[in-house]
Amino acid sequence: MKKTGVFLLAAFMCITGCSGESAQKAAQSVTLTIGAYTVPKDAYQKEIIPAFQKYLKEKTGQTVTIQESYEASGAQGRAISAGFEADIAALSLEEDIDVIKRAGLITHDWKTGKTGGFVTRSTVVIAYRPGNPKNIKDWDDLKRDDVAVLYPSPKTSGGAMWDVNAIYGAGLKLTEVKSGAQDKAYAHDLLRAIQRRVKVMDKSGRESVGTFENGVGDALVTYENEALLRQKQGKDFPFVVPSATILIENPVALVDKYIDKHGNRAVAEAFLEFLLQKEAQRSFARYGFRSIDDEVVKEFAAKYPMPQYLFDMKYLGGWPAVQKDLYGPEGVWTKIIQELAHEGK
Repeated sequence: MKKTGVFLLAAFMCITGCSGESAQKAAQSVTLTIGAYTVPKDAYQKEIIPAFQKYLKEKTGQTVTIQESYEASGAQGRAISAGFEADIAALSLEEDIDVIKRAGLITHDWKTGKTGGFVTRSTVVIAYRPGNPKNIKDWDDLKRDDVAVLYPSPKTSGGAMWDVNAIYGAGLKLTEVKSGAQDKAYAHDLLRAIQRRVKVMDKSGRESVGTFENGVGDALVTYENEALLRQKQGKDFPFVVPSATILIENPVALVDKYIDKHGNRAVAEAFLEFLLQKEAQRSFARYGFRSIDDEVVKEFAAKYPMPQYLFDMKYLGGWPAVQKDLYGPEGVWTKIIQELAHEGK
């Protein structure tokens, strides 16, 4: 990826030093299309996109129009693969980016760079009703017959995959902490017991939050940033960080085939680089995301306490293993869904 500073300097030199048609071309309007998952919509629309447009205009004279699409991560990845010409894919999980890559639309190694292709982090938490009437403190409380649980469907939502990964991984982590070894049977039983209490599985994480806000369910398994966003909006939206939970890492990638078709690579690269700068990282942090910038992490440390037992996708074997072991035809979650459907649950 080209560095923003190099691009901006070159563009600025052209604007100030070129004449006639070249200068006019450098200063012309550019359109950029972003295909994103639903959760960071507020951060992009209210702060990051306007800040980037202002930044680019001041540095290069270019006016960039940004067209936005927000969908559940899995659905968005499939839409881009099927022909939605997004220049940039900003999705929930790397597997959804890899779907686009396998379609031949991303031709570079999108995971290169200092952050591995990720621009934000979060964790999976449990939201509950004000006053915590069901006394929800950790994963075991979601197994009870008097607790109705919500989270979206892993078939369409990257957020739902993070939720399921967090529950199953917590089962492994807690037994490892207790006995020194992972207990897959316990992790299976924990996930099955909680899935049995799930009453609604919406299409996306954002829709699932909306259903919960409409009064459905006692507990919502969701992104930490979704809960923090509701609190930022002044809503009474309490949540607990489970003792064991997963580190969410959200990727962004250029979609080479569409960028080459649209001829806007320089601006697309500048936008990706802008997302890593402190201004954008602080915006993400204000909207509930954990930063990938160490200095910004320190600035917001009080807002984002470290979970007691935090694990990442490597702990579960990585996305290819999880896709097979949890969501494949013989995967743990797949079989649980089939069993509960057979039981009429």
